[in-house]
Amino acid sequence: MNALSHAHDTLASLPSLSLAQYPSPIEELARLRATLDIAPRLLIKRDDALSFGFGGNKVRKIEMVAARALEDDADVLITTGGVQSNHCRVTAAAAARLGMRCVIVANGSKPDRATGNALLDQLFGAEVHYVSTREERAPAMDAVARRLRGDGLHPVIIPLGASTPLGAIGFVRAVGELVAQMPEPPDYIFHSTSSGGTQAGLVAGCALHRLGTRVVGISADEPAAGIQATVTGIVEGIGKILGVDGRSLIAHPVEADDRFVGGGYGVPTDESIEAQALLARTEALVVDHTYTAKALAGLIGWARDGRFRETDTVMFWHTGGQVAVFA
Repeated sequence: MNALSHAHDTLASLPSLSLAQYPSPIEELARLRATLDIAPRLLIKRDDALSFGFGGNKVRKIEMVAARALEDDADVLITTGGVQSNHCRVTAAAAARLGMRCVIVANGSKPDRATGNALLDQLFGAEVHYVSTREERAPAMDAVARRLRGDGLHPVIIPLGASTPLGAIGFVRAVGELVAQMPEPPDYIFHSTSSGGTQAGLVAGCALHRLGTRVVGISADEPAAGIQATVTGIVEGIGKILGVDGRSLIAHPVEADDRFVGGGYGVPTDESIEAQALLARTEALVVDHTYTAKALAGLIGWARDGRFRETDTVMFWHTGGQVAVFA
């Protein structure tokens, strides 16, 4: 048995939850393609349509990390993110489904009126603590965990975005799902990247399935070099879990494009505003300015720059986040 075959077997044996209905749909973006007047085929993989907790890419990650938490006899999930974090919302939903407590450390001010993901966190029963800066999040989570252990509970800390090697394996599995849906895989996958877990899983999954697909992460906030280093590190961790050299799970150089960040995290740009409107008005699909609209703007920018061949198939992996439209 070769190393990649062994990795496939290990992947299949890892415990995971089944929170959503799979596969998520793949749809043609024919009207967007016609509006842009480009030759490459455009597809969308709709993780925004996942059936659990308002969907999104975080569902695939929480299915892996929460399964491990259950194995470790945890009864509280502690995590962190911004006030409107998609990851926090999905973690709160998973805790509710599993009968566990959830504590969120959110950086930002407590809203006068909860909306969007913050409202859903409340509805799912999460306890939310607020800190002023990103740097305060990890110490605050540690303090909460110590307090809960002192109360006789068994908390587990889930890092930002569940972007750990185990969480990222949710997207290694997602590539297998894609292969089953599309015998001829896309030439490109575009998606939003930030904490790196989604991209690491896609990169490792494409290598594991021997796909020639280029995975292009459009940064939502971080410089490209930092994202590339983070993704590479997570892929190396995936390799350790699957029992292979992590370098064998990077078929192409890790690609991150930070030209579409604009004014920073969650700040709309002219390009993201255009991309959001184009997708809504041609395909009746919604993307948010924090993540997915900027990623779609990146795909559109590449298309307009003539960076695709006429025969290419380009997939936009919609990682969700549409709840932010109502924040």
